Amino acid sequence: MSASKPVAVVTGASSGIGAVYAERLAARGHDLVLVARRAGRLRALSAKLSQAHGTKVETIEADLTEEAGLAQVEHILATNPDVSMLVNNAGNGKLGATVAMSDADAAATVALNVTAPMRLTRAVLPPFLARNAGAVINIASVMALHSLPITSLYSGTKAFVLAFSRGIQEELAGTGVRLQVVLPAAVATEFYDQAGIPLSAFDPVVVMTAEDMVDAALAGFDAGEAVTLPSVHDGALWERHDAARAALFGATQNGKPAPRYLTAPAVAA
Repeated sequence: MSASKPVAVVTGASSGIGAVYAERLAARGHDLVLVARRAGRLRALSAKLSQAHGTKVETIEADLTEEAGLAQVEHILATNPDVSMLVNNAGNGKLGATVAMSDADAAATVALNVTAPMRLTRAVLPPFLARNAGAVINIASVMALHSLPITSLYSGTKAFVLAFSRGIQEELAGTGVRLQVVLPAAVATEFYDQAGIPLSAFDPVVVMTAEDMVDAALAGFDAGEAVTLPSVHDGALWERHDAARAALFGATQNGKPAPRYLTAPAVAA
């Protein structure tokens, strides 16, 4: 691809949030590498963006739950010097009781939601750090902060994305490389078609469009946010949550058991 424009790599780009990121980044002057399993949709989106924005688009038909697809994208991230942004958007999640979930569905959720963003982030960081420039956007979920009886595995995978991202942000302090983690709530996408709960089961008031979600997330990115919650109107809620988390962790740094766990010695009968 031409070095005249920065290149953004977007996973899960065939629809929903990923497709909107592709459109918005094209409008911002990026060329694109779009990754998804549905090649036909990628070709259609590529043609649309090329016509609308003069964007050069490379499409990669890849299943990121499979080694071959993941390794192909890793290679691009590690070797293409034009790549300036990675959007780790691909994700899935069968919603349901843990014991009712098939082994295959559980493995696929972990592979796509945990292994893929971990490996792709690790692949792109060395060249970014060598150039002291670049950005990673990891799409997590508000379910990283909360678990329901039907979201145990999904919440666990998104909690990984949040914790992984927060640690890397500390590693990148003082460099020209940045990482933003985005925590959307319900978004009107095809995610729910395979999740096991139809979007129609949600109160429409709590469902955001993919366009609004991405626009809010990019506004947060432009503002330099490390953590963006597009649907949370009171930003101080996150600040208090993060401060409480740090205080709780600090309180764990104590080599003695808490008094509530110290019981009086048993008295012999």
